[in-house]
Amino acid sequence: MSIKITIRPYTVADKEDLFKIFRLNTPEYFDPKEEKEFAEYIEHRSDTYLVIEHHELIVGGVGYEFRDSDRSGRINWIFIHPQYSGLGLGRQAVEHCLKILRANPAVEVLIVRTSQWAYQFFEKCGYKLMDTTKDYWAPGLDLYLMEQAIDTNAPANA
Repeated sequence: MSIKITIRPYTVADKEDLFKIFRLNTPEYFDPKEEKEFAEYIEHRSDTYLVIEHHELIVGGVGYEFRDSDRSGRINWIFIHPQYSGLGLGRQAVEHCLKILRANPAVEVLIVRTSQWAYQFFEKCGYKLMDTTKDYWAPGLDLYLMEQAIDTNAPANA
């Protein structure tokens, strides 16, 4: 069962709440050193970072980006407050981002880089496992590279 959420653009006022939630997901899903990388991401790509709210309470975040170099659309830095895990928030956030990414005619493939702890979630979202790299993020946090093809026969707003 999923609960109703609001997905809205990130603002600087959201930063503290997002970092608190990020830390609640560390070290299970993120290595502590990744906090600096996340900070750089939202500083330089805040226009493609979204905040997930439930009853006006920030419960997570998700980013997306277009890469001209490989014509890909990517989901980045998705995390949910552990108290809201398993309620469908992540799925709703990914679907929201996929709709944006699929609307870009330059995107030919959808890519996500995740770990062994979250790859099954992305499989449920239609991604296929392409490759793994042991201890990529940190010892015990492996890289799972996943892709999803763009269905050229489906309407962009599907």
